[in-house]
Amino acid sequence: MTTLNSGTGANLVNVRIKDVASLQEARDNQLVGYGLVIGLNSSGDSLRNSPFTEQSIRAMLENLGIASEDGRARVRNVAAVIVTANLPAFVQAGARIDVNVSSLGDASSLAGGTLVMTPLKAADGEIYAVAQGSMLVGGFTAQGAAEQVTQGIPTSGRVPNGAIVEREVKARFGDENMLTLQLFNPDFSTSVRIADAINDYARHRFGKRVAGEQDSRTVSIRKPEGISTARFYAELENLLVMSDTPARVVVDERTGTIVIGNEVKISRVAISHGTLTVRITEQPRVVQPEPFSRGETAVEDFTVIDAERPGSKLAMLEGPDLQTLVAGLNRLGVKPDGIIAILQGIKSAGALQADLVVQ
Repeated sequence: MTTLNSGTGANLVNVRIKDVASLQEARDNQLVGYGLVIGLNSSGDSLRNSPFTEQSIRAMLENLGIASEDGRARVRNVAAVIVTANLPAFVQAGARIDVNVSSLGDASSLAGGTLVMTPLKAADGEIYAVAQGSMLVGGFTAQGAAEQVTQGIPTSGRVPNGAIVEREVKARFGDENMLTLQLFNPDFSTSVRIADAINDYARHRFGKRVAGEQDSRTVSIRKPEGISTARFYAELENLLVMSDTPARVVVDERTGTIVIGNEVKISRVAISHGTLTVRITEQPRVVQPEPFSRGETAVEDFTVIDAERPGSKLAMLEGPDLQTLVAGLNRLGVKPDGIIAILQGIKSAGALQADLVVQ
């Protein structure tokens, strides 16, 4: 049988199994809830634009035994929010987890607010945690009569350890005889290497093979007898494997971010890149009639169009390795948005030997 763990290459990294894969039986569960943040400094929802906030305030006060006489609440220190959290695997009732809080209405800032008791539900509609506590907001906003400054996102924040788990998710991890590993980044080579590494260890430890690769993302493991499931996986998760990564280029056109993988290669191509600048100027002119004539003064449109193309460079580009590729792109002297356009053109020409991901 051929083993891949002895392979060599610049893109291979020696990592632990738990750094590239996770147990399917140890998954998280998402929670969500609707609540109110109080104590804001006149930066909460405007009740005219967010009627659900007013309804929530009245419902909360009625639950506390308080009812307004006219049935309306006119406040600006309350904001309606959506609360989200991840319920980790094997967590027990009474444990605390972090929650994320995001504004639902038109509040300008949640800084200094306190989240009122909010039940958090899972996809099955059952309540698994209750959140409450003081908000931590990373951004801020300052506004004057003629100017406003905002840094970060003041309409979202976190409540560290803000939720108490009321119900644990039923799990039978200790009774499982078959475990399923899921790779974070699907890759057939890495999947096979993980199965080979586990089997090499299991032959010396238990005298038999226990793992088998299913596809590029999944590896199945059969637990031997005479050992607990937790102890068995604890012995496997620290095994070292050679992790492989695909050749990929990721570009984000909104921020101009470009990430090029180590195995990306470009066939030899000639590239010319230049920017076409078009200026359109409107210069209306006043036209006067002839003396002693019956004409009227009129305004005549006059447009000046100037097209300019700065000197572009024609360069040969070839990338047998990452360093040569980056040096070749830098020689063209273009900005990140230009490099993104060049990479897309190279991909269309069939010279980019990698997967191009545009976000």
